[in-house]
Amino acid sequence: MLSDSSDLGTLRGHLRDQEAGNLYRHRLMLDSSSGAQVSIAGREYLAFCSNDYLGLAHHPGLIAAACEGATRYGVGAGASHLISGHSKAHHELEKALARFTGYPRALLFSTGYMANAGVVMALAGRNAAIFADKLNHASLNDAALVSRATFKRYPHLNLATLERQLAASRAKRKLVITDAVFSMDGDIAPVPSLLVLCEKYKAWLMLDDAHGFGVLGAGGKGTLAYFDIRSPRIIYMATLGKAAGVFGAFVAAQAEVIETLIQHARSYVYTTATPPLLSCALLKSLELIESEEWRRKKLAQLIIALKQELRPLRWKLLPSDTPIQPLIIGDNDKAMQLSEALRERGILVPAIRPPTVPRGASRLRISLSSSHDMEDVARLGGALRELDGVF
Repeated sequence: MLSDSSDLGTLRGHLRDQEAGNLYRHRLMLDSSSGAQVSIAGREYLAFCSNDYLGLAHHPGLIAAACEGATRYGVGAGASHLISGHSKAHHELEKALARFTGYPRALLFSTGYMANAGVVMALAGRNAAIFADKLNHASLNDAALVSRATFKRYPHLNLATLERQLAASRAKRKLVITDAVFSMDGDIAPVPSLLVLCEKYKAWLMLDDAHGFGVLGAGGKGTLAYFDIRSPRIIYMATLGKAAGVFGAFVAAQAEVIETLIQHARSYVYTTATPPLLSCALLKSLELIESEEWRRKKLAQLIIALKQELRPLRWKLLPSDTPIQPLIIGDNDKAMQLSEALRERGILVPAIRPPTVPRGASRLRISLSSSHDMEDVARLGGALRELDGVF
């Protein structure tokens, strides 16, 4: 219980300031599954706000696999992986993910946030240095801060600055961390050039491929397949709740790295394992990701169509060849008003504001899925062109 009511008053003041700046966040409450069409409070919406890029989250094959897994394993793991929570389903999924990504070993984590924390904190400490892209996901930044390593950030995609930082560092261990696909801009990191620097300066390269896994590269095998690149210096993390349609995350790397994580990654050691039924569903998901190329082809067609629909707008669409299509509005109030006007027309597109994006760069983050149709894209484009004359 708070002993001083002024503490609560301070919190109220911060919340009021946040609301006054149009930076307050509210949760939507869905009555349906999360897909291209969703229901909220009994009203149907066309949604462009899900990371379910391949439309697998409500696939009947995954649902059947989850039900079969629940029948066999129950609905909870009951313990951490290192006690008694590591099931055969977990183990089979780890082996499948290693094969899928072409790495010797893979390790499951409960979330991408926990995977990033586990890797960074296990591999980097007081005597290490971490180098991070300015637009990295918050989980990578938080992990770097908690690790107590020297933390250097370089301007977005500015490899000249990164090289100067690496050359000047005398740290015993160096770790370059970056999004592979940047979650708010949709652009792709120059992984081959990053790897060249890491090899030159004997640094690890950790890639967060949350938004590339399942979408990019041959068979949906992610950003490394997109660039056709492999190296024992690369530590690869991807999430399983976006294109894979379920939940969780994994790290793929050399066997020694994975064993180090099993022994020292606190976010792995000190948490209950995910329900095995999710691993059963994800094994089916991997099959579909690899075999159903039509989902990625359809995505590519939708991306082209959206760019054509939005070309006449005065707002800038950032250059992105991924399902993440950011439309820069600039002003917080205008971004919120535009998002609300779309909602009134039965279309959900989230407004993304600081601190998630830089000040003055508020945007609509349009997320495409193979569950969408060309008619859906045309409807969004028509609504935005109409609103372009209003705002």
